[in-house]
Amino acid sequence: MSDFNIQYVANLARVALTPDEEQRFGQQLTNILGYIEKLKEVDVSQVEPTAHAFPLVNVMRPDVVTGSLPHDEAMRNAPAKAGGLFVVPKVVE
Repeated sequence: MSDFNIQYVANLARVALTPDEEQRFGQQLTNILGYIEKLKEVDVSQVEPTAHAFPLVNVMRPDVVTGSLPHDEAMRNAPAKAGGLFVVPKVVE
């Protein structure tokens, strides 16, 4: 199955290949395409489509209500403040 042009593929990838690399990578791509063709032979008609191979579990901790940081402590290291608020550079024009 070498019905693709390795020079065309290299051009799409914007990679300059030497003739030796063209031969070597061409053979590797042929092998990869052969494996893909083998996968097409597998009967998956009884397999339900899924978004993930394994069930996902939320790894975040449970949300627990705690006391907030006191205002004075939060403002202590502010580089600029005014009226009890943080002063930040304008980002919207």
